[in-house]
Amino acid sequence: MMTTLGPSPIDFDAVGAGWTAREIAQQPALWREVAAAVASSRAETDAFLGPLLGQADLRIVLTGAGTSAFAGEVLAPYLARESGRRVEAIATTDLVSNPREHFAENVPTLLVSFARSGDSPESVAATRLADGCLPRCHHLVLTCNSRGNLHREHIGAPRSLVRVMPPAANDRGFAMTSSYSCMLLTALLILGSDPGTAPGSDLGSDPLANERADHGAELAQRLAVAAEGLLANRSAGIRAVAERGYRRIVYLGSGALKGVARESALKMLELSAGTVATWYDSSLGFRHGPKSILDDATLVVAYISTDPYTRRYDLDMVTELRASMAPESVIAVTANPNDPDLGRDSENAWLVEGIADLDDAVVSLPFVMCAQLLALHTSIALGRTPDNPFPGREVNRVVQGVTIHPLEGPG
Repeated sequence: MMTTLGPSPIDFDAVGAGWTAREIAQQPALWREVAAAVASSRAETDAFLGPLLGQADLRIVLTGAGTSAFAGEVLAPYLARESGRRVEAIATTDLVSNPREHFAENVPTLLVSFARSGDSPESVAATRLADGCLPRCHHLVLTCNSRGNLHREHIGAPRSLVRVMPPAANDRGFAMTSSYSCMLLTALLILGSDPGTAPGSDLGSDPLANERADHGAELAQRLAVAAEGLLANRSAGIRAVAERGYRRIVYLGSGALKGVARESALKMLELSAGTVATWYDSSLGFRHGPKSILDDATLVVAYISTDPYTRRYDLDMVTELRASMAPESVIAVTANPNDPDLGRDSENAWLVEGIADLDDAVVSLPFVMCAQLLALHTSIALGRTPDNPFPGREVNRVVQGVTIHPLEGPG
């Protein structure tokens, strides 16, 4: 049958994968919507962020739980470098359990919260603890659910700005796919540098506002076209890899792409219901012990950086692994068709075309779709139901069973 993921023999609805398949495939269209939404609300966003970003000692903390936390891990290196500011990715699960450790400094802080539902117990607790520990804390809330607790807590609050993703981004499948990429892109367009301006430079009266909006639309369009090409040209090949029956999968990435590797490992672990063991690491870090996971049933997926210097280390690892493993068990995901043996005609590389000049945090958006597709098809091949891989509710779409304890004592 013809599906939104291209020609496929699979009836996704019949195998319990309809929502997940559609939510992977819809991302290019949603990215265009995200760019339009960011542009239309630019004046309000800049009025809120301008005074904050004008403070030289502003600390930016990117937070969320699980996949939402990994969005922050992807963005933090990019935003820190582009803005010259202190930007940290700290999961809500760490903030809630150790608030005095992470909120010890009395500096102006912007807490950027990523949350699909906003109903995870840690989501609201992290923002309340931040307000309790820090006298100068503001909140940028990125969520997919206008009915969630996090949205209700912050909408209209004087020190908060809430941005809700397009309705379709509130995934109905178990795993975060559209929600993750839409929130990541929104944060990138809001907080990242634009032509002729950097975060914090007279945002409230920016004469290049129209140019910045055009840049966001252009960037989203390039990413969407690249992702559409990936869906059209690589879906069948990714399905074929998934059907080989690997029992272990390792994801590698450097810098921002290490965050993508972590998200990829979680996506496989979730949709395979823990049947496939996963690992993630940096290209250099993998040699220091974690290589022990490799065996004849292991697949390695290496994300290749677009930075010319960093890419050398990624390619070295690919070469090393292909010399010691079956070459077809080492897949490189790259945006550069000129990388050795990684071009468009290579069977052991998934080329994402048209974005080789973009930063790793940006190319991570179509890159992660490779992992989403691989997890989807692996789940189906294992006889699981991707839309609900845990029918016994051993793991839930929205985390349950968390008790938020009161923070007592000074500080």
